Amino acid sequence: MANDRSKYSISYDRSELSRCLLCHDPQCTKACIQGADPGRILRSMYFKNYNGAALRISCDCSSCDAPCEKACVLGGRKTPVGIRSLLLRMKEDSVYLPKHEIEEVDLSTNIGGVRLENPFILSSSVVASTYDMCKRAFEAGWAGVSFKTICSFPQHETSPRFSVIRNHSHSFCGFKNIEQLSDHSVKENMDIFRKLREEFPTKVIIASIMGRNEAEWTELATLCQQAGASVIECNFSCPNMEADDLGVTIGQSEELVERFTRAVKRGTDLPILAKLTPNITDMVPVALAAKRGGAGGISAINTINSITGVDVDTLVAKPAVRGKSIVGGYSGAAVKPIALRFISDLNRCDELKGMHISGMGGIETWRDALEFILLGAGTVQATTAVMQYGYRIVEDLIEGLSEYMKCKGVRTIDSLIGGAADSVVDHQSIERDTVLFPIFDLDRCNGCGRCYISCMDGGHQAIEFDPVSRRPRLIGQKCVGCHLCKLVCSEKAIFTSDRTIRRRSEQE
Repeated sequence: MANDRSKYSISYDRSELSRCLLCHDPQCTKACIQGADPGRILRSMYFKNYNGAALRISCDCSSCDAPCEKACVLGGRKTPVGIRSLLLRMKEDSVYLPKHEIEEVDLSTNIGGVRLENPFILSSSVVASTYDMCKRAFEAGWAGVSFKTICSFPQHETSPRFSVIRNHSHSFCGFKNIEQLSDHSVKENMDIFRKLREEFPTKVIIASIMGRNEAEWTELATLCQQAGASVIECNFSCPNMEADDLGVTIGQSEELVERFTRAVKRGTDLPILAKLTPNITDMVPVALAAKRGGAGGISAINTINSITGVDVDTLVAKPAVRGKSIVGGYSGAAVKPIALRFISDLNRCDELKGMHISGMGGIETWRDALEFILLGAGTVQATTAVMQYGYRIVEDLIEGLSEYMKCKGVRTIDSLIGGAADSVVDHQSIERDTVLFPIFDLDRCNGCGRCYISCMDGGHQAIEFDPVSRRPRLIGQKCVGCHLCKLVCSEKAIFTSDRTIRRRSEQE
């Protein structure tokens, strides 16, 4: 039997952890009589930084009456989070977590020779739109910020301008915005750059810009370099700027991308990133156009054109602005698979080799970031997770990635970039002659029957369900090893067999 449990995970009930509100100034920490920090430990667990969480457990929960739970803010209206049981399980499982192979790692990377102390950047959005916000982000540990897109024309925002799709724990799964560009003047933004450059000389300021014509692109690039920007990012992809030669319209045109990249190149000698849109079938030809225009890298993906829903009472799409709405940009965890596909496409193109890829789209945890890096990204950017959880998430991004590298014996980020790239192959190259059969752990099974339902109505009718014992049984002759049953199992009670050769009749 293959053990499917990851070395970098633990086996507690994550649904209980998902109830934690990740409070600002957590009361559970203030109440801990042993001087531990359960709020910080739970946050590390929430963001899958299990090694970091285990290293922080300095308390003996087994002999404690859990004053942290009594202080939980949920206690007044609901059942408090089971902090004690979560920490006990974390401590128990920590013995199974991987041990360090090395003690020191280097998280630094670079964009076109511009050094970043780590690969984590705030993407161009409201989270990086003022001096104070960028200052607090730098102090929290972000290596760089892509400042909210600077332009020379006025912006007129709507209210409200966000809508969300939530998962069962009430956190954002998908996030829609209909927000536009920076509403500060160019001069105000240049003053912010100068102040940040003076105060944070080792941090990286990426100037996201958008012009209406070649002259504006050139001028903005020049002004940003003079004000202290480290890198120029061309916003060729904002879905909320769809006028002629603006926003996503540019990113869907090879000719416009090349022409405006050349215009930016005329105004600066800083590294140039072209931020491209996923609202296109194939990003590679547009990336090649950016390269021809002088870009040294690609930022991807920007948000996806979307409508997140309709209010069935008012019959208005969301978010509603005086009874109307518009198509907007979709981001958050739900878009990560799409973003990873585009990163893989870019990295696999031989003609783009050597170009920096700055990946974004649904990054919340260090594992998310690592997946982008393993498929070819040299840096990663985040917005939606910051809007929901704050700048503090960078602590677990840094620590989680560092712990992984120490456990793997990997000293530098460069050693990880593209590490999984070769695992993505063409459809014709995937192996189709063997199968992995599911194996049921009946001791762990809770008898819910979800595997049976899914196999009967969405699979190959290869599972029987005993109504007395409430346990499943595999019908091997029918099973094709699709693993739908494993995916729906809430108890992780389904493992897999060793790989076996398909019967001849199955191959014909």
